[in-house]
Amino acid sequence: MPYPQRIVCLTEETTETLYLLGEGDRVVGVSGYTVRPPEARQKPRISSFLHARFDAIEALEPDLILAFSDLQADVTRELVSRGHMVVTFNQRSVDDILEMICMLGGIVGRADRAEQLASRLRAGLDRIREQSRELPRRPRVYFEEWNDPLISGIRWVDELVELAGGEPCFPALRREQGAKARIVTSDAVLAKDPECVIGSWCGKKFVPAKFAARPGFDAIPAVRDGFLREIKSALILQPGPAALTDGLDALERIVAEWAAQRPSRVA
Repeated sequence: MPYPQRIVCLTEETTETLYLLGEGDRVVGVSGYTVRPPEARQKPRISSFLHARFDAIEALEPDLILAFSDLQADVTRELVSRGHMVVTFNQRSVDDILEMICMLGGIVGRADRAEQLASRLRAGLDRIREQSRELPRRPRVYFEEWNDPLISGIRWVDELVELAGGEPCFPALRREQGAKARIVTSDAVLAKDPECVIGSWCGKKFVPAKFAARPGFDAIPAVRDGFLREIKSALILQPGPAALTDGLDALERIVAEWAAQRPSRVA
């Protein structure tokens, strides 16, 4: 059977996956937010996350368009109405990400490579999970996705925090689909008393001083100890291979750093 040869990716994670499968040549258009892999940025940029340049997409004559989540529903509805083949993924957990990789591999006729990639990623997850079991104690981790309003980590991020050896402060919110449902109050953060804060403000730099300056936050252990860290949103907030590799590695380093400092801070 024929497989798609001209693919437009409206988000980065499918672009990265296709390149990792050795099929980057099939990608003809990418999201303007794409940073991985660097060579993909040479492709025409035809969309933001919520908007697309429909005429530019049509000029590329794609035989497949890949999208993510209900947030792109308006864009995909228009593309479908114009007669395009659109596949929308909705991966929200670590397992979902691995499933997306395998499904995409099947769609482009590279199921074997996709299974191999997923197996390598699983092995990396297992390695860090085993390492984290050696930690003397797991820190309470507040992962902040946005600062106004305060938004806690999405499901795959919370799962990766646990893999790396941390205890997420708001595990009950991880299954919420939308960011609005993961809004938390300053009082709620204070009540969780986080020992490690990780900021990943989507699309902008996390500023520890601004976090620490919030009323009452000087009482938080992470603020008192100066343990406020950043992970770039491009590494952790895209539900694709980057989150399971560089994003998880960054989480593991932060948690390990926290654990290494504990003996000198505990009487």
